[in-house]
Amino acid sequence: MELKRDKSDYKKVTLIASCFMGASHLFFLKDYVKGVFFALCELVFLAFIPFITKKIAGLITLGSPHPELPIKMRDNSIFMLIDGILILSLVAIFVIVYVLSVKSAQSGYKEYCRTGRFKSQKELFDSTMGKSFPIFGLAPAFVMILIFVVVPLVFSVLVAFTNYSDPSHIPPNNTVDWVGFQNFVELLGGQNTWSVGFLRVAVWTLVWAVLATFTCYFGGLIVAVWLKEINFHISPLFRFIFILPYAVPSVVSMLVWKNLLNGSFGIVNRTLMSIGLISQPVPWLGTPIMAQFTCVLINLWAGFGYFMLLSMGTMTAISEDMNEAAKIDGANRRQIFSKITLPLVLYQTLPLIIMSFAHNVNNFGAIYFLTNGAPTVADSTTTMAGGTDILVTWIYKLTITLMKYNYASVIAVMIFIVLAPFAIWQFRQTKAYKEGSV
Repeated sequence: MELKRDKSDYKKVTLIASCFMGASHLFFLKDYVKGVFFALCELVFLAFIPFITKKIAGLITLGSPHPELPIKMRDNSIFMLIDGILILSLVAIFVIVYVLSVKSAQSGYKEYCRTGRFKSQKELFDSTMGKSFPIFGLAPAFVMILIFVVVPLVFSVLVAFTNYSDPSHIPPNNTVDWVGFQNFVELLGGQNTWSVGFLRVAVWTLVWAVLATFTCYFGGLIVAVWLKEINFHISPLFRFIFILPYAVPSVVSMLVWKNLLNGSFGIVNRTLMSIGLISQPVPWLGTPIMAQFTCVLINLWAGFGYFMLLSMGTMTAISEDMNEAAKIDGANRRQIFSKITLPLVLYQTLPLIIMSFAHNVNNFGAIYFLTNGAPTVADSTTTMAGGTDILVTWIYKLTITLMKYNYASVIAVMIFIVLAPFAIWQFRQTKAYKEGSV
């Protein structure tokens, strides 16, 4: 079929390309390489439509209970959910390829109108291979990200809208059903034990993240200033000693501190009692308030070394001329620190402070290995959330012990909603993003 060169056939090319992938390339543009590829993509997709329809139907229904069948032959709602997400991902890829085929036909027609001739098959093949090489090179990585990152994330979110929990909705013995926002209402909007527990743990998580971040930051900054101001020849030794807690794996250090702070036979209480500072053992991990204070204190011991090195590295970039000029104007050390050192260090390290806050929200090891969420509180019998549990340690208990996967998914979604803005802001501040957006 002949095409006109005045772009009057633009709509015809677009319409035929939209009706069937590759049709315009084969019948109008004489680009047989792309035409055959796009046509094969649609033919394969059409051949698998019954299979795709079955999987999507399974995603919608999540199966039906069949107590009369053996367990292995019953519908597994979780497998059906995962299969449905994978199929929808493949459908999304097919839609993207379909759109690209239409745009390719439109681009080919515009090129024909501009040059007045069709390229030879060799020219088209070389051009196609050259343009498609980056796509085929990135395709394996894209597929891996889709399967191992996107699909699990979508699955985790969708579980929040189901009743996937023990004892009545654990496949394959039982099926899972869609319940909409019921889980969110029970955790966020009700007056039951679960909502009270969630509010308590969420508040403590935010308090913990703020205290853990700022105590480590300002503790490290103060030590860095102190090491910079003193003129001891052994200051490098102090730097080495202060960085050791950060260098030691947190699992080891937290388990050691858990034994040291034991209320009955811990060496800390025994030492304080032997030197006469206390008469009774201190319940470091025995009461909620004391255990929370201890968590913040031990986290300060373990994490200030990182910010100490960070602050010292930042302070080396501050010109000594500024400090000398301030001293000539009569400023003392406190004024130099508050007016020069602190603002410049904060400016350089603010993004890391924000990311440290996001890290502490999910700081599983600092809480779990030190206290295991203990001590128990009023709602712990039902929710298993202890007095020092943060959201991420509570998620662990909900999934491993209680098998309340729906509630755990709701909490994970809430954590993502809170932390996503920080991650996006941090990414937008990076030099790579700013240079790429120019």
